[in-house]
Amino acid sequence: MAEETWEAEPFIDGISFGEGPRWHEGRLWFSDFYLHRVCSVAPGGDLRVELEVEAQPSGLGWLPDGRLLVVAMKTMQVLRREPDGTLVEHGDVGPWSAFLANDMVVSADGRAYVGNFGFDLDALMDGESVEPKTTSLVRVDPDGSAHEAAAELSFPNGSVIFPDGKTLVVGESLGFRLTAFDVAPDGSLANQRVWAQFPSFGSDGAIAPDGSCLDAEGCIWVANALGAECVRVAEGGEVRGRVRTSQPSYACMLGGEDRRTLYCLTAPSSHASHLTGKTDGRVEQVRVEVPGAGLP
Repeated sequence: MAEETWEAEPFIDGISFGEGPRWHEGRLWFSDFYLHRVCSVAPGGDLRVELEVEAQPSGLGWLPDGRLLVVAMKTMQVLRREPDGTLVEHGDVGPWSAFLANDMVVSADGRAYVGNFGFDLDALMDGESVEPKTTSLVRVDPDGSAHEAAAELSFPNGSVIFPDGKTLVVGESLGFRLTAFDVAPDGSLANQRVWAQFPSFGSDGAIAPDGSCLDAEGCIWVANALGAECVRVAEGGEVRGRVRTSQPSYACMLGGEDRRTLYCLTAPSSHASHLTGKTDGRVEQVRVEVPGAGLP
């Protein structure tokens, strides 16, 4: 199948570093790391701040009753917003996490799967003597209890859950792969397998999967943290589509009324010291043929 290519167009700018984009109730929601806030934006560009999270927000999702869950990166918690707007601790992922908690997908029955860095990525990027370490994907059940869902993953990042709820795929950013699991009725994960393997750092066409989303043909759109692009990948690793963005892409989401608008969250870098106090991040957009499906 021939690879399709698109060019993203501007949508909004003036953000710091956008992550965790989700399409919810007619708006694109996302976390803005270094401005410490969760925002939403309508298709027409109406941006509003939904809440402030001083401990640096990342992954987003909703419980079946509509309450928002948000990852607090620095305190390694999943927070829950109550109907009166207060934020409370929903779950603690710290026992199985290292450095910073990160992205999250929430299942239809309210189970949250949360990744983490595992080590100081910025220090490694600065050339310091830091050893990349594997880490765990953590499951937080609706009652707030936390459990190790999977171990020894290389920077577990963006995750998707297929429409039937029986398969979860997580991006291992430093494993340069998408890894699939079967999801049991109790939310536990089994049958770990490689869903797609990409060329690694230093190779032509290297892809470090960051934020991701699923489409109705079972392909996964992956933001490539090593390039100014999002790629559409089929199981087995075939790249079937590519969206070029104006700067590196770190997350993506299919949204809009028909779920055929791919929103790409971009920034000049992912390095905290390069971005703090700056607002050069953007949300870019492009129309695609296959609509979104599954979760997030």
